Amino acid sequence: MFNTIKGTQDILPDEMVKWKYVESVSRKIFEKYGYREIQTPIFEDTGLFTRGVGEMTDVVSKEMYSFKDRGGRDITLRPEGTASVARAYIEDNLGIEGKVSKFYYVGPMFRYERPQAGRYRQHCQIGCEAIGSVNPALDVELINILLNCFEELGLSDLYPQLNSLGCLECRPKYRDILKENLKDKKEKLCEDCKLRYDRNLLRILDCKKEECGKIILDIPEIFNFLCKECLEHFEKTKYFLDEFKIKYVLNKRLVRGFDYYTKTVFEIVCAKLGSQNAIAGGGRYDNLIETLGGHKTAAAGFSIGMERTILALQNYGIKFPSSLKSKIFLACIGEKAFNFGIKLLAQIRKNGILAEIDYNNRSLKSQMRTANDLGVKYAIIIGENELAKNSVLVRDMEKNQQEEVPIGNVIASVSEAISKRGLI
Repeated sequence: MFNTIKGTQDILPDEMVKWKYVESVSRKIFEKYGYREIQTPIFEDTGLFTRGVGEMTDVVSKEMYSFKDRGGRDITLRPEGTASVARAYIEDNLGIEGKVSKFYYVGPMFRYERPQAGRYRQHCQIGCEAIGSVNPALDVELINILLNCFEELGLSDLYPQLNSLGCLECRPKYRDILKENLKDKKEKLCEDCKLRYDRNLLRILDCKKEECGKIILDIPEIFNFLCKECLEHFEKTKYFLDEFKIKYVLNKRLVRGFDYYTKTVFEIVCAKLGSQNAIAGGGRYDNLIETLGGHKTAAAGFSIGMERTILALQNYGIKFPSSLKSKIFLACIGEKAFNFGIKLLAQIRKNGILAEIDYNNRSLKSQMRTANDLGVKYAIIIGENELAKNSVLVRDMEKNQQEEVPIGNVIASVSEAISKRGLI
């Protein structure tokens, strides 16, 4: 007997309905804002992530699924979506001078990390990327898209946390200040942060360990070290948020896990998810396109964690659309009735009505129990007596009433009944 690999899961039909619901709402919102869908390969050249995401990041140094293929090439299952979209933007010449290119994607990502609630080693991300403008209004558009999505899904009490990471000019100065401030406290940091001190210093700010949180409580804020350009960008971002009446929280410890981020970074926080409460996050990455071999091009984006979003929806008690979509069930008694029912089933489906039949020739009682389980609105009962009279019984499952309908009128009859109840 085989089982799923640790950190993976089967998405069963009833759960899949929830995934499709989140996807459909997201797609509708994204396309309203002018974003178009893009699909990139699940695996890429490992160098795309070591160079783009950052060799010293936790994702690249500890969490990637990397291997050599039969041709000896270094391959990695994508751990995130932005680098792949940036690669496609360059390779496929997707940029249009003077215009912002907008993309969205939906798909699996892979990271070898400790599985926990809403976090899997194979997980699904939904993301948007806007490439071609340095305007802070674009940062706020992305935050607004996220809030629109979650509001449409039924989530409330969400808010963005906001920070600025500066740029290649001012961030190194802050990194030096931070290193000096933590020098005498290094041995009190957690084991991961002791490594980060030399390899990925800013990630110490984002550490969730209690001992590290106390140590960095009084360190200087990065806002005080931003260059003029980054400070103006951050102030204008806050201005646009205020104009949209979007309430936000400044979080000087918000870093995000990838080296490509510059200036604005943000996360959407859900209070009902406990300590791991971010269900979406993103920011600006003005140097990534150039780092990967393209022209210097400003960009920003975000990703949504599908599993955490569904967990949040469940915690909020949001009702998902039913997976039981059949509106008609054909209950056939006897072989002759079944043979007729199969043909009638095809005609009903051809008329655009979702319908199902019992293939196991069980008792009428068992078939009607199945009809109830499926949540259908009408059952069509066909027996030899009905066929002899060239008719069928149409049963309204909610009203618990039935009437005899001529076979020639049955499709028109159930179509009209379903239409009147707003089911088509």
